[in-house]
Amino acid sequence: MLCQNCGKNEATTHIKQIINGDMAESHLCSECASHLGYSDMFSGFGLNLSELFGGFLGDTKPSVSSGKSPRCPKCGSSFDEIVHSGKVGCADCYRTFYDRLLPSIQRIHGKIKHSGKTAAVASAQPKVETTAEKIEKLKSAMNDAVAKQDFENAAKIRDEIKALEGGEGNE
Repeated sequence: MLCQNCGKNEATTHIKQIINGDMAESHLCSECASHLGYSDMFSGFGLNLSELFGGFLGDTKPSVSSGKSPRCPKCGSSFDEIVHSGKVGCADCYRTFYDRLLPSIQRIHGKIKHSGKTAAVASAQPKVETTAEKIEKLKSAMNDAVAKQDFENAAKIRDEIKALEGGEGNE
């Protein structure tokens, strides 16, 4: 089979790409594969995780800088070192390189704010009962006491209701 790029040489490289569910296949000769950047794809057949994760942060090859690239004040890491290693040096690196890390974080995670689940215990806040709700509850208890002919308890509840109703204007 001839190379699909140049149409001259015998195809020695088969490339299959699946992007968003669409599959594309290419058959290339070694020169075209090298020219398109597929030559060193499997060099050494070793799995280099720093290159894999570094690719998420930007270019996998460290850029040549003028020597004075900004560094994290706490750990001393530069953005080029973070890109090359795939590891952020410390928590301050996120603040120092915020504008450069943000696009990568969005690309990797899809968003930058955590929206996961929280434990029911942590999210459950005790409900603060309003004065009106307290009065309604006490009136119901007073009616129950009257129905049971417990007039002494009903009188105490009535006094509590009057005290709440009198203090209602203060809130």
